[in-house]
Amino acid sequence: MKLLITLLTFASLSLTSFGQDAKSQDILDALSTKMKTQHSFYIEFNASIKNSSTGTNESETGKGWVKSNKYHASFGDNTIISNGLKTWTIVKEEKSVYESDADEDDEESINPSKLMTIWETGFKNKYHKEITLNNDPTHVIYLYPKNPGSVEYHTIILYISKEKNELKKVTMKTKDGTSVTYSLTKFTSNTTIADSKFVFDSKKYPGYNVIRD
Repeated sequence: MKLLITLLTFASLSLTSFGQDAKSQDILDALSTKMKTQHSFYIEFNASIKNSSTGTNESETGKGWVKSNKYHASFGDNTIISNGLKTWTIVKEEKSVYESDADEDDEESINPSKLMTIWETGFKNKYHKEITLNNDPTHVIYLYPKNPGSVEYHTIILYISKEKNELKKVTMKTKDGTSVTYSLTKFTSNTTIADSKFVFDSKKYPGYNVIRD
């Protein structure tokens, strides 16, 4: 549950970007252009949360489906589904389903499309360096929130494949010393996804308590 809350926090922001680094901005603009050609996509990722001072070391695997403004994300035992109008957060540990309006929940959800476009608003960006990650030349770009007092993190680090123009990894550094990392292990673009994937089906969750905002 702790990892779920941290992952939800990771996706929340509503700021305005400014003061961009020219080199990093060009790379990010090219990645945004590529993402805009994806009418739908499927991703798989590993997510981890670590804090040496508290001894926290948790990890989960996750999957995400996106189609227009609809999404379905699962990580560990938890799932978030949105059909663009309603969002359902399913917490297996509690046998609970939290239902809310999608527009109200949008800033706090782990929408996979946000993960794939998180750099577009709310940050200054700075090119850091080029490294080799899994034998792939990779750009490392730092994001800094415009209004750091309104968020719990101070830095987000993007790892972008130089040759494939694809996001490979995202790391968030929080003010309490926690690091949250998403490592993308699979990306499939313009895949066929049935609309039923984005609607909560109570028959699949017998005995769950549905809590509506």
